[in-house]
Amino acid sequence: MTSGRLLVIVIVLVTAAFGIALWWFVNYAYYEETDELALVVQRGDGTGIELPLAAEGNAVRAIDASSSPLRFRACFTLPTEQAADLLDQAFAYDDPVPLGAPGWFDCFDAVAIGTAIERGEAQAFLVQRDIARGVDRVGALFPDGRGYAWHQLNGTLE
Repeated sequence: MTSGRLLVIVIVLVTAAFGIALWWFVNYAYYEETDELALVVQRGDGTGIELPLAAEGNAVRAIDASSSPLRFRACFTLPTEQAADLLDQAFAYDDPVPLGAPGWFDCFDAVAIGTAIERGEAQAFLVQRDIARGVDRVGALFPDGRGYAWHQLNGTLE
């Protein structure tokens, strides 16, 4: 084998290893999954509504990472009566854009959530302004009680 072929093989192997490592870091390394989540949704008057997510029977699943405030995603369910009350009281969010989640976090489909918000099938609301500098925690709720939350840039850093 010539030294040129050996060099090409080494370059290809190093590139493949780097690509696999990069994919793993982006999709798995920094995320931590939790089923404990406390959301206090802001009303229009500035007061908060604490969601009973820890109640028995309410499914909660969330991921977060310390490497970026934008990596937070959550899926939860509320009883339909509480969902209707929340939708009546919550402060509507002007420009909700759900961010994509890693493929293994299958309860959060950003495209479907965004489409439902645009069609009026779900309502987006502010959970907490400036959860991190320049980042809001936003939620979306369907009338049947399915809810989602994510972090989104709020434009204050532009």
